[in-house]
Amino acid sequence: MKAPFLISLAALLAPPLLASEPVMFCERPLVAQLVAENTWIVEGVKEELSTSNCGHIGNQAFIATSNGVILIDSGSSPHFGEALKTLIAQHTSHPVRWVLNTHHHPDHFFGNTAFDKAQHLTLATTRDLMTRDTDALIDNVERLTGRSLERSSVALPEVIEAGDITLGSYPLTLYAMSGHSGGDLVIMDHTTGVLFMGDMGFYQRAAATAHTPGLQQWQEELHDLRALNATIAVPGHGPSAPSATIIDQTIDYLEWLDQRLSDVASEGLGANHALAVELPDTFSTIALAEYEFTRSVMQLYPRYEARLMWGAPQ
Repeated sequence: MKAPFLISLAALLAPPLLASEPVMFCERPLVAQLVAENTWIVEGVKEELSTSNCGHIGNQAFIATSNGVILIDSGSSPHFGEALKTLIAQHTSHPVRWVLNTHHHPDHFFGNTAFDKAQHLTLATTRDLMTRDTDALIDNVERLTGRSLERSSVALPEVIEAGDITLGSYPLTLYAMSGHSGGDLVIMDHTTGVLFMGDMGFYQRAAATAHTPGLQQWQEELHDLRALNATIAVPGHGPSAPSATIIDQTIDYLEWLDQRLSDVASEGLGANHALAVELPDTFSTIALAEYEFTRSVMQLYPRYEARLMWGAPQ
C-alpha cells in the first residue's frame, strides 16, 4: 500500500494538527509516529527506569477506528497516561475505548487508570502475574523514578482469550505467548499487516530477561511469530521496523546469550567467567547491551548451573 494513500486515510479520522501544542512528559515532547493506516507508535527512550525519564521507557501504540481508539499498552504511570491521552486526541477525535496490556511489567500497564472510560483487556496468565507482582513493581518504580504511586491507581484489566476478536467492528488476532515474561500478549492486525509484539520483541535495545521461563522457549515463540509474515512490527522497546528485522535481531541476541551461558556452565565455571567476554560486534551498538547482559548472567546463570552442572531438570 502506498504511503500517500495511507496518510490520506489516516487524515480521515484526525482533526487538524496545526494548532496543537507539543505534549510534554518529563521535559520531553511525546511524539506519535504513523506506522500504517490509522496506526501510530509512541516510542519510549532506550534506557532503564530512572528519575531522568520518569519511567517512559516502553512503547505504546494506538489504532484509530471508526468505533474508537484501540490502545496497546498505557505506559508507566497515571501521569504518563494522561499525557498519552492528550497526544492521542491530537491525532483522532475518537476516544480510547479499549486498552490491551501486553504483559505485567509496569512500563506497560501502570497508565491504565488514565483511560478510565475504556475497557482494559489482557490474558489470564498476564492478569495473574499483575495481581501477584503489582505491589513489588510499584515499590521498584517509585525507587527508580522518584515518583510516588498510589496502590489504588493501578487498574487491572479484564481477561480475554487468545484468538480472533472484534473490537467495535475492528478485527484483530491475539496470540498467547510467555517467552519474555511468562504471560505475553501479541496482537496481529491483518488489516494493516502490523504485529504488536510487546516485549516479545526488542529492537536496537538489548532484551530484558528477568522473568523469562527460558531463552529457548522465547526463541521458539519468535519463530512462530516470524511465520505470520507481518509487514511491520512494533516492539516493546525500540523503533518500529520490518517484522523480520526485529524478530531476527531478538532471536540472534537470545541465541548468543543462551549459548554463552550454556558453554560456561558446561565447563563447570562460575558466573564471573560468563561475564568475562566481549560482546560480539553485532550487539555492541545496541542500547543497554552491557547492562542487560550483566543482568541476564546474574539472573539466569543459576538455572544453567543447576541444570548443566548438577543435573537439575529444566
